Amino acid sequence: MSVSTHADQSAGRDGAAADGNTPPSARPTPVFLERLRKILPQIGWTLLSVGTFALIWEILWVAGVADPKLLPPPHVFLGDFADQAKFFNTAQRWQIGVSESSGPSPWQAVMITVLSSAMRVFVGISIASILALSVGTAIRYWVAVERLTLPTITLLSPVSPIAWLPVAIFLFGIGNAPAIFMVVIALFFHMTIATINHIDGVNRNLINVARTMGATKYQIYRRVIIPAILPGVFVILRLNLFGAWMVVLIAESTGVGYGLGQVIMLARNTFNPSLVFFCIALIGLLGFTTDWLMRMTQKRVLYWVNDPSGVLRGL
Repeated sequence: MSVSTHADQSAGRDGAAADGNTPPSARPTPVFLERLRKILPQIGWTLLSVGTFALIWEILWVAGVADPKLLPPPHVFLGDFADQAKFFNTAQRWQIGVSESSGPSPWQAVMITVLSSAMRVFVGISIASILALSVGTAIRYWVAVERLTLPTITLLSPVSPIAWLPVAIFLFGIGNAPAIFMVVIALFFHMTIATINHIDGVNRNLINVARTMGATKYQIYRRVIIPAILPGVFVILRLNLFGAWMVVLIAESTGVGYGLGQVIMLARNTFNPSLVFFCIALIGLLGFTTDWLMRMTQKRVLYWVNDPSGVLRGL
């Protein structure tokens, strides 16, 4: 009796599969839902981490430990957006394309300032990464290039980006160019040396196999060495992304162009702690967002590299 019942159920399942009616448990999960299932826990833990930090700050304010005039809590400097945003209108009217009698709204003023700083960061880091990868590869490809350029790069690498600020102003004056120049100078030398070190660390077995298969020197660099160093270069690029934000804020605070650095300098000169912490929160959000975009780009470009995060948690 039970044997026949089991046989009937199996036959029914086989017939349903043959008819194209896949059981719900066997249907593949949509890609969107699968990605959403992975992203939601990350978003939740991020909000919990930031919320815990803000809650501790608020508790210290309620207990009277944090002076609201010097360390205003988050609900103070984030609560009145319009009052904070009026300080972001630091650009000249002709620079943002409006007449003398008109001006941007609070949201437009913040967006103009944020996009100006972000543009300088991304242009500077793009130029620096392309130059560093090209020069670093050329140094290891041609001996003459190494002997002519590597000593100078090593000599200039320890120089602080702040020391280049007068040079940037002498060369480019006031505007976007000196800020971008400082970002390039701050990142180029370190990224070039890092590129050389990654080339020196390429597995020799990969190079020997390429030689055995008849690859030329150019083909070895293009098909073996460059793909092998890209994961390390992306890590250096992510780390230097935070350095680029620091450098561009220093450049803007000296008056080479309107941006977040100039707003922070205005807050310091007017002793406005709320505006200072508002800018800090905004810069942190921008840095977090750009780092997330960089990680997503890394996963797309380096699709053959496995994600090593969390491999030691089970030990």
